Amino acid sequence: MPTRAPKVLVNEVSVTFESHGRSVVALDRISLHAHAGEFLCVVGPSGSGKSTLLRVLAGLPRQSAGDVRIEADRPGAPLTAMVFQEHALLPWRTVRDNVTFGLENRGVGRAEREARAREMLAMVGLTRFAQHYPHQLSGGMKQRVGIARALANDPEVLLMDEPLAALDAQTRTIMQEELLRIWATLGKTVVYVTHSLEEALLLGDRIVLLTARPGRVSQVYAVDLGRPRGLEVRGSPAYGALLEKIWSQLREEVVRAMTEDRGGEHA
Repeated sequence: MPTRAPKVLVNEVSVTFESHGRSVVALDRISLHAHAGEFLCVVGPSGSGKSTLLRVLAGLPRQSAGDVRIEADRPGAPLTAMVFQEHALLPWRTVRDNVTFGLENRGVGRAEREARAREMLAMVGLTRFAQHYPHQLSGGMKQRVGIARALANDPEVLLMDEPLAALDAQTRTIMQEELLRIWATLGKTVVYVTHSLEEALLLGDRIVLLTARPGRVSQVYAVDLGRPRGLEVRGSPAYGALLEKIWSQLREEVVRAMTEDRGGEHA
C-alpha cells in the first residue's frame, strides 16, 4: 500500500466502565491508525471492545486514558458519522427526510439539504424511493438509507458497526459489493467493525485483530489482494492463505473469550 497521511490516530487508549458494581476494562492501551482514504477493518471475539472503539472515535464515550485524533481537512465538516447494525431510521420520516436529518440538525439550508439527499440517494440506488417510509422498505434498502444518511453529512471518517450483520446472506453479498463501489467512488476513510473475517478480507485494506477482553491490538494484517476487488477474490490462493493465517489467531481469542468470565456487556 502506498504511504498515505494518517487520518485517524489512536494512542494508548483505554476504556473502563462500571458493570454490576465492578470496574470492567473494555479496551486496554490500544494504539492504531488509519490512513486517509483507507478501509480499515476491525475484528475480534465478542466482548473485545470493537464497538466501544468506534464509539470512542465518535466521541462517546470519552476514553479513560490515551489520545484520539482525527485530522480535519475541511473546516466545519463533521469529523465522523456512524452506520449501525440496526438502521436506526426514524419511522415517521420519509427516506429523503431521514437522509437530511443530520443536515437539518447542523442548520444546513433546505436547498442544499435536498440537493445532497438527491445525490446520496442516487449513489445508493434509491432515488425512486425518496418519498417512501422505512416500513415500506426491505432490510437491505433500509441499510442503504442509513449509509446515505451518514454520507450526506460528508464526514471526515465513516464509522461502520457491523452494518450488514442483520441481513440475509444474499442481500449481504450484494451490499458488500455496493459498499466497495461507494467507497471507491467517494474515497472516504472507513473504520469498519465486523464479526466476519471473510467480509473483512473482501472489504479491507488492513485488518486489526483485537484480543478477548480487555481488548488489545493482537495483530495488524495487510490485505494485499489488489484493487478493485470483487467476490472472485475468494477463489484466489492468496485469499485462502490469509484467511487461514488470521483465523488461526482469531480462533485462539474466540476460545479464550468463551472460557473466561462472561460477565459484563459485550461490545
